[in-house]
Amino acid sequence: MNKFLIVNQPEKWPVKLENVHIISSQDYLTNPKYAKIKNARIFNLSKNYNYQSRGYYVSLLAEARGHLAIPTVKNLVDLREPKLVKVISEEFDDVIQKSLKSIKSQEFVLSIYFGQNVAQKYKEVSSLFFRHFQIPFLQVKFSFSNKWNIKSIKALSESEIPEDHLESMYFFASDYFSKKRYDTVKPQQYDYDLAILVQKDDPAPPSNAKALKKFAEVAEKMNFYVEFLSPKDLSRLSSFDALFIRQSTEVHNEAYAFARKAQQEGIAIIDYPDAILKCCNKVFMAEALQNAGILTPKTMIIHKENKDAILAEIGLPVVLKSPDSTFSFGVKKAKTEEEYHELVTKMLKESELIIAQQFTPSDYDWRIGVLDGKAFYACRYYMAKGHWQIYNWNAKNKHDQDGNADTMALEEVPEKILDLALRSTKLMGEGLYGIDIKEINGEAMVIEINDNPNIDFGVEDRFYGEEVYKLIITALKNRLEKK
Repeated sequence: MNKFLIVNQPEKWPVKLENVHIISSQDYLTNPKYAKIKNARIFNLSKNYNYQSRGYYVSLLAEARGHLAIPTVKNLVDLREPKLVKVISEEFDDVIQKSLKSIKSQEFVLSIYFGQNVAQKYKEVSSLFFRHFQIPFLQVKFSFSNKWNIKSIKALSESEIPEDHLESMYFFASDYFSKKRYDTVKPQQYDYDLAILVQKDDPAPPSNAKALKKFAEVAEKMNFYVEFLSPKDLSRLSSFDALFIRQSTEVHNEAYAFARKAQQEGIAIIDYPDAILKCCNKVFMAEALQNAGILTPKTMIIHKENKDAILAEIGLPVVLKSPDSTFSFGVKKAKTEEEYHELVTKMLKESELIIAQQFTPSDYDWRIGVLDGKAFYACRYYMAKGHWQIYNWNAKNKHDQDGNADTMALEEVPEKILDLALRSTKLMGEGLYGIDIKEINGEAMVIEINDNPNIDFGVEDRFYGEEVYKLIITALKNRLEKK
């Protein structure tokens, strides 16, 4: 994607940025060649962002031309909304109080350049404001009365940056636009930039290190520039054309924030925030599967009023699931009535609703990988040694934490399993899913629909090999080309 940095006087901009064209706002607004360019990202550092100013029109015309503008007109309008200051004050209050607690004066001005401040101690609060507003130069004024409050928020122009801040600002700009290259030989030009979100200490990463490397290699062969981002890199996401999430997904963790931001900015995604919301909530899933007439083990939603009547319907043992449980975290089995009441009482303190599901023991679960409505791999996951689940996080030996798996051609999978998997994913829409299915007494039952399913080197790719990686990168490319 073409990248353009819009500044007041390009000839005076002292920092060269790799793969970024530096031009003036006048040139962007008046030179017809820029209106004809497709797939452009515009970083607008104009002198003035006021309504109907040159900077305002840069962002406005960028959007009209189908270019991705930073900041957007919506970002600029947000700054003029008085109610927003109150909302932001409340939302960011803990970080604001912690960051400014050592300041002795009654007023404080925070200048933010590409999400950073010249003082390292204000890095967290600066990053927070930048992630929210996506405005390269931002000034936040605070006042103190019992606690720190936001007095005003405004976009800064380059001309308003103090002389003694300029060197730091240019450094932050270079840092923002720089990318640490993946360590293989690459072509000089790329069609698109791909961010792969990973978490260093993820307890249950959806892809192992070899799989991540394979994704990068395949993407680069398909002319994507690839960079791995960490959860702390949300402010950098706007620099990319596509996002592939490879960290555990939960509504309250960074993966959802990345997906939501990508959706807002028109960045191609796997997976969509709606998929995370739906798949990460077992209450939604139970209701949706039941309403669609898809066979599952007998499932009931537990709340405080009906908790004593559940066992009469489902019996013992019973599987209890927190609504947002993933990778077997938050999934418990009650063998006795006493154990049931103990677990339910504890779980209902965390959530108004939880799930009770009939215990359906089996040697293995089917896992069917589905991408945009089509099955593309099939596995059988066997239970962990001496355990009733695929994962046993309490196993003393790390090698006993999960069971074995075998992978096969889709043609070898029973038709009823494939059909059930594809019908289930229609409830979720397009995206990447892993459908867990059990065969009980000859009947196929859906246990779970997983967004962000495992793609591990040596497991899910064991039969189809590199094709598994190609299909996912192709899906991202298709999303970009449909825009």
